[in-house]
Parts: sequence; C-alpha cells; structure tokens
Amino acid sequence: MPSSPRNPDYETTVKDSFARQAMMATAGASLTEVSAGQCIIAAPIRASMTQQHGFGHAALTFALGDSAAGYAALTLMEKGQEVLTSEMKINLLAPAKGDHLKAVGRVLKAGRRLVVVQSDVYAIDGEVETHIAALQGTMVPV
Repeated sequence: MPSSPRNPDYETTVKDSFARQAMMATAGASLTEVSAGQCIIAAPIRASMTQQHGFGHAALTFALGDSAAGYAALTLMEKGQEVLTSEMKINLLAPAKGDHLKAVGRVLKAGRRLVVVQSDVYAIDGEVETHIAALQGTMVPV
C-alpha cells in the first residue's frame, strides 16, 4: 500500500521530469495519468520501434514499464528528490501487437531508502487490450 505524497506539488514534479526524458520523447510517449502512487504512460507502436516480426520491441515495453513505475515512485518522494531504478525484472507475456502500448506503474511499498514498484504493460489493438508484460523492481530515492 503506497504512503501519502510528501510533496504537495508531486503532479508538476512528475510532469516536468517526464518532459525532460529524451527516451520517452523519442518513443512518442505521453504521460496520461498521475496520481499518488500510480502513473500511466502510453506510446504508439511505431515502425521504428518494432522487432523483426513486426511486434513492438521488448525494449519499448521495458522502457515504458520502467518509466511508469519510476514516476509512480516519484509521486511519493519529498520535494527535490528524484528516483533511479536499482533493479527491474520483466516477464513478457505476449507479443506487443497493436496500435499503442499502455504502461500502468504503481508503488507497492514506499520506504525512505527503497521503493518497491510494479508495472503492467498492455498492447492496445483497436478495442482489444492485451496484457503483454509484468514488471517488478526497486527504485532508490536520490
């Protein structure tokens, strides 16, 4: 269960940080939801982000899941703090087939030195939403 935000302006902090992320800009990603302990990021599956079979590349899936989880952690940090990924595990559940991806990141436990996070990534193909990846990791406040 996530703790309460320690930065009353956490939404602005997250949005400003996201705007500085070149990786997310390159992927065409957008921050679609920010709430205490949770963030959602979406990105199109562009031809430049596919693998040899035409599916969205696992690197895109991982990057979105990692970023969504990291920003979920950032919502619970003190003003002026940032977070860095210490470790992240991914289970790829299905090919990234569709129009775009959606990553839902959330905090499981926010401590002062470690923040345990999870993220689920979905491929959206028209009206069909497929769960394609589950990530779990640890963020370190800096």
